[in-house]
Amino acid sequence: MSNEIELPPGETLDSLLDVAVRASKHAGEIILGNAGGADVLKSKANSRDLLTLIDPLCEKTIRETVLETFPSHDFLGEEDVPPGKEASAAAIDAKLANNPSHYLWIVDPIDGTSNFVHGMPLCMPSVAVAHKGEVVVGVIHDPHRQETFSAVKGRGAYMNGERIRVGEQSTIGDAIVAMGSPPAEESMKMSLAALPVLMPRVRTIRMIGSAALMLAWVANGRLTAYWEYDLSSWDVAAGSILIEEAGGSITDLENERWNLRTRKICASNGGRVHEKILEALGEAGVV
Repeated sequence: MSNEIELPPGETLDSLLDVAVRASKHAGEIILGNAGGADVLKSKANSRDLLTLIDPLCEKTIRETVLETFPSHDFLGEEDVPPGKEASAAAIDAKLANNPSHYLWIVDPIDGTSNFVHGMPLCMPSVAVAHKGEVVVGVIHDPHRQETFSAVKGRGAYMNGERIRVGEQSTIGDAIVAMGSPPAEESMKMSLAALPVLMPRVRTIRMIGSAALMLAWVANGRLTAYWEYDLSSWDVAAGSILIEEAGGSITDLENERWNLRTRKICASNGGRVHEKILEALGEAGVV
């Protein structure tokens, strides 16, 4: 991807951020209203990949909020796409190949659905805006803690209006590293393979169950790093810009900068820690 990124005008970026925050908070109110848990409407790829009645309601709310202001913009929500990595990869390819408006909203209405089903306050909407294939706005609103993480390309990352930065750990032994407990069999095998190699080298490992939250927490230094073997664009898009604008790195497992088609990710405070995590994953055969 070219280093020359064509940004929308400043006033447009302001408006995109405002709508993204409003849409996220509307969805967050729905999540909070059902914070005691929710019934499973159906499983998607398998019994560990869940959908509730609230997921499509949150997505509908976000979509309507966006289209009120930006009726010509394109929209990709998790609930629009059939389950499975092939379908999600095809969906982002199709959107990037044919988008006359040049703007694409990429949305996970409830990131951490299994947490949501069981009443755990570790679930939230993730809302990003891409312009000509590059994420320029990202918002992750945690309604349970009333923490709104936001970033605009070139302007830094913020939580509730206060500037945030990635952590200062410089060695892997001081790193708190998050990872997933993925539903798909291949990803599960790779995650299990990584544990015996990575766990002895880091301070501790955490599995929180929400990619959005783990990315936001890397951006503000609560976590040092987060890696995952297979994620869709809507899982990562908002968090990706938070990480970079907070001074961190987000790449694939070969240390190439993340883009909307990337599925294997490592997000961290950057530098030597990032390199050492990728080195450990490579030793574990996670490729």
